[in-house]
Amino acid sequence: MEQYSASLAEVETAVRPANYAPDRAATTAVDAPVTDATAEGQSVEGGSVATTGASAGNKSLASVVTSGSRDPLKQPFASNSIWNMPIGSGARFVRANLNPNPGNNIWAAMPGIDDEKLILKPTAPLVNINYSNAAWTGKNRCSATGALMYQVPMPSNYIIPNTNKNSSAVFLLKDGRTLVQTQPVARCTAGGPATAYAKFANVDLYGSGITGAHGGSGLSAIGGSIRLGELRPGTTTGPRHALKVNVYAKEALFKCTTRSACSRWPATTSDSYAVGWYGSASKNGNTAMKMGALLAIPGTTSITSLGLETTPAKQLAWTLQNYGAYIVDDTYAAGFDFSAEDGPDGSKRTEFKRDWGFEMNQKVQGNTAWVRDIQRIMKALSVVDNNSPTSIGGGGTPRQPLAPALAK
Repeated sequence: MEQYSASLAEVETAVRPANYAPDRAATTAVDAPVTDATAEGQSVEGGSVATTGASAGNKSLASVVTSGSRDPLKQPFASNSIWNMPIGSGARFVRANLNPNPGNNIWAAMPGIDDEKLILKPTAPLVNINYSNAAWTGKNRCSATGALMYQVPMPSNYIIPNTNKNSSAVFLLKDGRTLVQTQPVARCTAGGPATAYAKFANVDLYGSGITGAHGGSGLSAIGGSIRLGELRPGTTTGPRHALKVNVYAKEALFKCTTRSACSRWPATTSDSYAVGWYGSASKNGNTAMKMGALLAIPGTTSITSLGLETTPAKQLAWTLQNYGAYIVDDTYAAGFDFSAEDGPDGSKRTEFKRDWGFEMNQKVQGNTAWVRDIQRIMKALSVVDNNSPTSIGGGGTPRQPLAPALAK
């Protein structure tokens, strides 16, 4: 990959262009109904999951489903959702070639944290979310400029300050199943109304959960999030589900020349500015690296060989080898981000610092053990190039048992 340097101004810019609007395709996609029964060969997002030994499908799924009940509020969606499916033995890997110093800029986020507002309080008071055209323009998101968009349950004392961040949000309605997703959300006064800009199709907490309020891909704002209670001391394994990452698309993604060539399944779209931006700085010819790509550490790579210095990085590496991470957004400024929970129950950033004694979000310039570990992990990542509706995670035998069925 051709190397270049991002300017400090580019690193310190907003997370979206001022005139950015999520693509309409991202706001109209609807998940096909999927239940845990689909682990035994039923339809999955228009395809099927085979129960035979062919590597084109997911092998012997019924025999690896674990027993027990899973809390849908802690780990949502069907056992064979993209967010819960392990990497398979049939996975075909193509090097991602991620630059561990994005933009060759010492101020690049390493990692950054894309805070997702997870508000799963179906018995909370209903709150109006009104339209605001502030979006990513730099205007104050606190003030509505349009009509009512949603009424959603939200604790009265919960505040979401005005920022220029993505601020994707997920609300669980009082039926205990319907998830409403929107971005960017703000609620600047306790007890008052909220604002947002974009509407996305509702999804079922017990379904496939693919789509949602990450406008750069059309993918979920809750599936793949690092949740409270994960990456904690006392274990050698990380979250038992796929993660989500944002990459510096100007460098990391394929230099597409048509919108249809800028993304891949399960993404339903790409950024509206993708053509002319994605891969433009590096002239990236890696056709595997598109919005929606599933990144993973190949099973042939020894985690020990990465030389990781911190325990949470070793946990992350375990997850990335066993479940991977989907590219769901562009960092826009140079960086590499993970998506993590922030909501009425607390902030993953706060929990992480309390557990480990250092910030979860750092910059290349810090050159700390955590920064170096994330850079090592980035270099180890490849694309599961045959990830598809009929071979989620690459097909074959899953590296881990499927998640237990959801508690009803």
